[in-house]
Amino acid sequence: MLNTGEPIQRVVIKVGTNVMTNKDNRIVGTILKQLVDQIAILYERGIMSVLVSSGSVIAGKEVLSTGVDIEEETIRRQVYSAIGQPRMMRHYYNIFQDYGMRCAQVLATKRDFDPGKHRENMINCYEGLLSEGVIPIANEDDAVSLSMSTFTDNDELASLVAELIGADMLILLTDTNGLYNGHPDDEHTRLFKHVTVDQKVEHFIQESEKGEAEGRGGMESKLCVAKQAAKKNIPTIIANGKLENVIVDIVDGKEVGTRFTL
Repeated sequence: MLNTGEPIQRVVIKVGTNVMTNKDNRIVGTILKQLVDQIAILYERGIMSVLVSSGSVIAGKEVLSTGVDIEEETIRRQVYSAIGQPRMMRHYYNIFQDYGMRCAQVLATKRDFDPGKHRENMINCYEGLLSEGVIPIANEDDAVSLSMSTFTDNDELASLVAELIGADMLILLTDTNGLYNGHPDDEHTRLFKHVTVDQKVEHFIQESEKGEAEGRGGMESKLCVAKQAAKKNIPTIIANGKLENVIVDIVDGKEVGTRFTL
């Protein structure tokens, strides 16, 4: 078991699209429930979570199953996201309510994290929600984001939120077990359990067959974000979000996934 140091009070959890969807690219409600179940366990321990959730584009496509007749990719994504966001929040709201918990949506563009009034307002919002025991669910405001104020992906958003609220840990959940020194399916490939910020592992990144079909992130993005967060003294773990009890195990210091530290 890893030494987690000081007691953990705040955790940012990013859930990728491939974690919450099945092979038909549809949202799986039972997976969302498993995620909330773990957040509820942490809540009972006095640990507050911020959930950075993908899935809005997929949720929008499920409503518009025949697709939209828009050639411009950015506008098409905005339409899907605008439709899918409230649908995702309805999923989460109902599940959290089953646990007697409350959640709130916090949308942002990248410029909201720049120094100044926007950043101060973001801090006030998060601090207000967390102090009331409300679980913030963060996502990019795709409907209004411009190219210059768009996050690279939700991994970047999660790291910025972690820094903003002074998180004790950042967890990036994907559909692989972490960072490998080769292709995960190769017989002799091994998982990196611990990586330091100055450790050169970028050349080990391999493209999986599945890839990030609907998301914008990938292992390259996660590795970059994990190192950046670790440099700010926020331990970051890349792990498989479909593993049973993965979030609680990580917070408990078990050797799950790949852990990034200074």
